Amino acid sequence: MAVVIRMMRAGAKKRPFYRIVVADSRRQRDGRFVEILGYYDPMAKPWAVKMDEDKVKGWIAQGAQPSTQAASLFRRAGIIAARPSKSTKKVTSAAAGSTKKLAVKRARPRKVTERKTRAKATRAKKKAKLTATVKA
Repeated sequence: MAVVIRMMRAGAKKRPFYRIVVADSRRQRDGRFVEILGYYDPMAKPWAVKMDEDKVKGWIAQGAQPSTQAASLFRRAGIIAARPSKSTKKVTSAAAGSTKKLAVKRARPRKVTERKTRAKATRAKKKAKLTATVKA
């Protein structure tokens, strides 16, 4: 059974209120759950979050995968570590002396359809016609 930590919507129409729950990944969003870990109220000013940190850490240790929104709340609360930042690789050119991002080559070139080539040719014709009328 794949277990996820997700947010289950409750509350009235246009008044969302979410319970942070542990559920089977095959169940629907508001369906049956295993355990309630806390709640998130986005309508409160400032928004309110209350959760049992020990239970959350225990479920994550057992292999439960948090959803993206639940993981975001856990990061804000300091329960799980922040995501590592993406590092951009830069290559220095000896001739130019400037830094450039490393270009990634595609394994297979993109397939260009006939429709796209016709559309590109039509745009080029319209642009040429427009520049000719502006110069005249």
